[in-house]
Amino acid sequence: MPILSWLTRDEDIRAAGRVPYRLLEEAADLSAGDPASGNMLIQGDNLDALKALLPFYAGQVKCIYIDPPYNTGSAFEHYDDNLEHSQWLALMWPRLELLRDFLAEDGSVWVNMDDDEAHYLKVLMDEVFGRGKFIVNALWQKRTSPDGRIHMGDAHDHIFVYGSQLARNRFSDLPLSEEQKKTYKNPDNDPRGPWVSTDFTAQGYRPNQMYTINTPGGVSYSPPEGRCWGNIEANFMRLNEEGRMWFGVDGTARPRVKNYLSEAEGVKSWSWWTNKEVGHNQEAKKEIHALFGAVNAFDTPKPERLIQRILQISTNPGDLVLDSFLGSGTTAAVAHKMGRRYIGIEMGEHAETHCAPRLKKVIEGEQGGISESAGWKGGGGFRFYRLGPPVFDEDGHIRADIRFPVLAAHIWFSETGTPWRKTRATPFLGIRDGRSFALLYNGILGDKRPDGGNVLTRATLALIRAAIAKVDPDFAGPVTIYGEQSRLTAPTLEREAVTFKQTPYDIKARR
Repeated sequence: MPILSWLTRDEDIRAAGRVPYRLLEEAADLSAGDPASGNMLIQGDNLDALKALLPFYAGQVKCIYIDPPYNTGSAFEHYDDNLEHSQWLALMWPRLELLRDFLAEDGSVWVNMDDDEAHYLKVLMDEVFGRGKFIVNALWQKRTSPDGRIHMGDAHDHIFVYGSQLARNRFSDLPLSEEQKKTYKNPDNDPRGPWVSTDFTAQGYRPNQMYTINTPGGVSYSPPEGRCWGNIEANFMRLNEEGRMWFGVDGTARPRVKNYLSEAEGVKSWSWWTNKEVGHNQEAKKEIHALFGAVNAFDTPKPERLIQRILQISTNPGDLVLDSFLGSGTTAAVAHKMGRRYIGIEMGEHAETHCAPRLKKVIEGEQGGISESAGWKGGGGFRFYRLGPPVFDEDGHIRADIRFPVLAAHIWFSETGTPWRKTRATPFLGIRDGRSFALLYNGILGDKRPDGGNVLTRATLALIRAAIAKVDPDFAGPVTIYGEQSRLTAPTLEREAVTFKQTPYDIKARR
């Protein structure tokens, strides 16, 4: 498979591994609404923030949407979008690599880009996510008319979509638009209501679908050359008896099958999204002006209808959505209105000046954008976080102020590659792939003496065994236990199938 090569590639593809695990510190004065909603707004460099979130959310995200800097050479107030090309690639690689680890098995990633870097981005994503995971390049018609200043002005953005076959299988149909609903008619007063008809033939030759159909008006039809009927004769007869076949007003037309508005579940999306369907740049600016005024408006917002389209296809209510280039907060606002959980990351001061205020307005029932179509009336909440210090100090030691859940999550993720979201009041962390894990740290057993509850003894091992038995009484696999010290001899550890790892020396940042 072709790969991109640039000046600092060898260094950049290892960049994610060098990023330290940092703490997240809540700024309660900037949080709003229900704190248990599960929604997060994080201010800080998105590379650091993604690394901090990974132990908790790896493999949990159903939809990642990002709208990274386009590298257009323009000077934006809120972004330096004048990156040299190799710097842009250096920016994108480690972030895409970390984002990949957040995706659920049936999750998908959507990346918005214009022509300046789109084709380089496609090759980059082929390498990071796998070329076989490419689903489609959706084209969004972002303008309403040609740019009168130049010939061949760009009219669209690219949205590259990647995901597994499971992701493709879970994609949802789009609801019918009002314009589509108007195409349904009821010329024969069918009691089932308005309908549209579709062709009752299929491509190819199938012997059991090659029969003659006699219409009510006395005309006989065989399948056209190279085609067969759309179903076997017994099913045709059932549809006809139920009044679901259409032969024209006089009953002599080639047979077609009725599709009723009352039974319509939606339509499949294709890769061309017009501005009439999902909005355009001017619509996005009007939305942001209504929220913040023209003076304080963000430079390059996306219309809420565009994000709504993406989330309609890729998510269900309650799913987790991630945007690590949050900008003015559009993805979080739309996810909130649509009943999805979200994590939004933005490094600039507009995390405070734009994102948080916008989400507070959403909680209060703001009626712009998709609010009416989504039936949004207000509610919910989010918690605002800033990046705190690293989990490990410069010497590789655990910082003294690290709490048990933070270190537990780090250890669990480093051992299993999966997030730890439990709140157990015991050293036992869980069982994964036939192995169990435990952590003796920070007085988890209620004994805060230096040589007390953080030390592996026969008593603490018995407590860990008892906790394991509550979860799985038949568990007989190996146990990995982290602690400050072990008082058990090597033969005892071997006999008990225990691997002891000393904190902080045996705790490593996951690379």
